[in-house]
Amino acid sequence: MFYHDKKLQYKVRVEKPNPTFARALQQAIGGIEGEIRVCLQYLFQGWNSRGPVRYKDMLLDTGTEEIAHIEMLSTAVALNLEGASGGIVDEIVGQSPIVGAIMGGMDPRHYLSGGLGAMAADANGVPFNGSWVVSSGNLAADMYANVMAESTGRLLATRLYELTDDPGMKDMLAFLIARDTMHQNQWLAVLEELGHGDITKVHPIPNSFPQANENQEVNYLFVNTNIDAEPSAGENRRWTQGTSIDGKGQFQEEKAFPRGDVPVLGPPAKEGYAQTEQLTGANSKS
Repeated sequence: MFYHDKKLQYKVRVEKPNPTFARALQQAIGGIEGEIRVCLQYLFQGWNSRGPVRYKDMLLDTGTEEIAHIEMLSTAVALNLEGASGGIVDEIVGQSPIVGAIMGGMDPRHYLSGGLGAMAADANGVPFNGSWVVSSGNLAADMYANVMAESTGRLLATRLYELTDDPGMKDMLAFLIARDTMHQNQWLAVLEELGHGDITKVHPIPNSFPQANENQEVNYLFVNTNIDAEPSAGENRRWTQGTSIDGKGQFQEEKAFPRGDVPVLGPPAKEGYAQTEQLTGANSKS
């Protein structure tokens, strides 16, 4: 069960509405780096969580907080669109065929579909894609996915910070950037705890699979596919020599070569209705 408070988690104020910046803010809502992604990612990980309940609680706490961030950004979009409607109507029915240029970079759907409100879409108006949500059932794998999500989200927020000179927007983004800092550290803290003080000990993921069952010739082998004779990135590369990061093997390097044979497929299935020439010429060398 979820509850809500009428007040925002942090203040959102706009001194001068900017429809173009409202469009940019949509990326932080419905883009692949945005808050809808991390919100659903953490909630699904929490709902699907098996094992120590503290991880489930933490994921649900943070996923719920991210709903508040969507609310803040949606409010910011709406405030940046205020006062834009009259001019938009005039421009939409104007003579120029280039609607985007007429509207000065504003997303037409903010008016046409959203009624001057935010949408579950990115800065180009592309709807949020649920396939971006990662919930694997493996806690360590999910934590790395969460670190990546928070890292790219924080990167986006810093770029948005540089795009605006509105003091209120900078203040809101500074808050969101700070929360991204915490969440990155939070997920890394889980990995450290899983590794009993050493993140590298959670590797390889999943650590529940017996490493004796994997191919021992290639499990710590860097394959150099560069056609040049020289090493592709110089000498003394950390990933080509010495003890592996997880401490369970030794890095090595080799030039790529085929370990398998030329693949040979059977003839087409009659029921698949391939061309007659495919059926009669199956496996021919010509």
